[in-house]
Amino acid sequence: MKRIVMKKKMWFLIESEEEYQDALQRYEEIKYSEKGAKEYKELQLLVKLISDYEEKTSILPEVDPIELIKIRMEEFGYNPKELASAYGDKGTVSKVLNYKQALSLNMIRKFSDLLKIPADLLIKEYPLHIS
Repeated sequence: MKRIVMKKKMWFLIESEEEYQDALQRYEEIKYSEKGAKEYKELQLLVKLISDYEEKTSILPEVDPIELIKIRMEEFGYNPKELASAYGDKGTVSKVLNYKQALSLNMIRKFSDLLKIPADLLIKEYPLHIS
């Protein structure tokens, strides 16, 4: 019987688009690793490496905080339900995404971390559509 041994990839600072794409692909493969699993530490490292690379290479558009959240949700493949699970309240997230309620400080902290958006971009004022 032949054993297949998978060689573990060593990760370094991401310096090219190709390395970035490789890291994103591996992230997708292991993103649901549970704490304590052998892939979990690799997942943590990839999140840091990907985030650092995006911070160096990405230019976030000049839009209001809600549009910025929507853009990052799309980039990460998140939907409002996933934001609600991070925040804990689906109704409030819906109101915020529809400009019916302002972002709270707690939401800014959680969404900044989840979506890798600098908090200072989420504290900008924006108009609400309250009828």
